[in-house]
Amino acid sequence: MVSPELIRRFPIFSGLTMEQIISLAKAADELEVERDHYFHHEGEELNALYILLDGEVTIVSKLPEREREITIHTLGAGDVFGWSAFVPPYAATAGAKAVTRCKVIVFDAIELRKEFEADCQFGYVMMQKIALIIRDRLNTLRIETLAYSAG
Repeated sequence: MVSPELIRRFPIFSGLTMEQIISLAKAADELEVERDHYFHHEGEELNALYILLDGEVTIVSKLPEREREITIHTLGAGDVFGWSAFVPPYAATAGAKAVTRCKVIVFDAIELRKEFEADCQFGYVMMQKIALIIRDRLNTLRIETLAYSAG
């Protein structure tokens, strides 16, 4: 469990009740990893949501024909990743790799999915937050694709 006060600092959790914040805190732990650690690989079952407290993480995807990874997005402190843990079939749409030593909050998505089912309002608000993350990532990818195409 992490401190509910730590959880409350992040914009993704704005609008939640203190009871909901406590539920999130109970489903969370802090984790430190070394550089080059993979939080998950593309296609793997994903049962954790992460908030980066310190360090840098890249979201990566494999180019199958070339057997190499490309960086899709680079994340810093305060960024959230692993949103696929809340969208069926709960499989990672990309990999997540530590570029530096990192400290994260890791949320047990299996436990939280149960909480969201029991408290539909909680689940609804959190899915809106997850949708915003997805929207922002797609927008960033769109802009980068346009820039690449124009160059």
